[in-house]
Amino acid sequence: MHDIRLVRTNPEAFDAAMARRGVAPVASSIVALDARVRDAQTRVQGLLAERNEIGKSVGIAKRKGEDTAALEARGREVAGGIAAAEAALPEQQAELKGILESLPNILDPEVPDGPDETANVVLHTHGDPRMPNFPAREHFEIGEALGMMDFPTAAKLAGARFVVLKGALARLERALGQWMLDLHTTEHGYTEHVVPLLVNDATMYGTGQLPKFAEDLFTTTDGRYLIPTAEVPLTNLVRDEILQPVQLPIRATALSPCFRSEAGSAGRDTRGMLRQHQFTKVELVSITAPDQSDAEHERMTQAAERVLTELGLTWRRVFLCSGDTGFGAARTYDLEVWLPGQKAWREISSCSNCRDFQARRMKARVKTGKDNLLVHTLNGSGVAVGRALIAVLETHQNADGSVAIPPVLRPYMAGAERLG
Repeated sequence: MHDIRLVRTNPEAFDAAMARRGVAPVASSIVALDARVRDAQTRVQGLLAERNEIGKSVGIAKRKGEDTAALEARGREVAGGIAAAEAALPEQQAELKGILESLPNILDPEVPDGPDETANVVLHTHGDPRMPNFPAREHFEIGEALGMMDFPTAAKLAGARFVVLKGALARLERALGQWMLDLHTTEHGYTEHVVPLLVNDATMYGTGQLPKFAEDLFTTTDGRYLIPTAEVPLTNLVRDEILQPVQLPIRATALSPCFRSEAGSAGRDTRGMLRQHQFTKVELVSITAPDQSDAEHERMTQAAERVLTELGLTWRRVFLCSGDTGFGAARTYDLEVWLPGQKAWREISSCSNCRDFQARRMKARVKTGKDNLLVHTLNGSGVAVGRALIAVLETHQNADGSVAIPPVLRPYMAGAERLG
């Protein structure tokens, strides 16, 4: 959501910012519609003031015994004008709001320009993308050979893009989530939350899923939505709140199931666990004062990187270009892991600074002197549990089909050192 005052005062700069997102010039339409809305509001206010004056004049004239017919006739005209103006105003306001809420966030000036992921910039690589000295298998081949990963049964139960994990592999997934939560709460200062998995439309609107991405969401029969990530309820904890400076920064985390329709992913990653309708993720959310968010973005990204390093994975940090940065983000770092089975880098975490984009939708502010400023919101994966499981299986696979369990997870696995 954008500040209409910024569009008003510098429409050329706003169009230039939207052009980086591939959006055609729109400022002139916004400014013209905004002018009509403000004119209508001024007209209503003027007519209301005139109606009040007419009412006073009618009262005075009646006390004097004077004829009030002309005044009352004018009063009826004014009342009709007020009704007409007030009837038209909501439609104009809704049109203006609809345009503003459909436009993506303004990118940070440092975000590299580019049409898609091919223009993303690798900032740092941790480890070498090595291959084992035997034919590397993909995660689903490993899991199925162990008898612990079952896609046919999941398809029978729910359809495509689901999986059944069992035995030690199910425990390993649980261990990953538990360990990540423990790491972020004890060493990175995040407070653990258990949040609703079903939320209302105001909550989805606050973080930008609605109205633009409705097709990516699962909706219930009573009008609620299954969360696509715990970012949604965690960020909305401060919706309609005026926070005190001492409350910031707020750092929240949750381990939750996530649900996505993957509406635009037909034919992509149809094998295995990479792209599913239901998956588990540890989410990191920060709410900060405006001058704290850039430092918090770096801090959050390093917290996610710590997870990958401790798991013994090869990873890299990628600065997303303009064409690959998400709708609500001002800047985003993706963390990608090397998967020997796929012989490819795959995204495992996205850490974004949304600045005040979500806060304006949520009306989330912080008290600063006489003013209330919009807070800044940040979110990141700390990390996606299913993708971490994939990376552990492919990175630590052995020639005999077994998988070495990273040392940090062994206390959560009753001391076991390997699967299989």
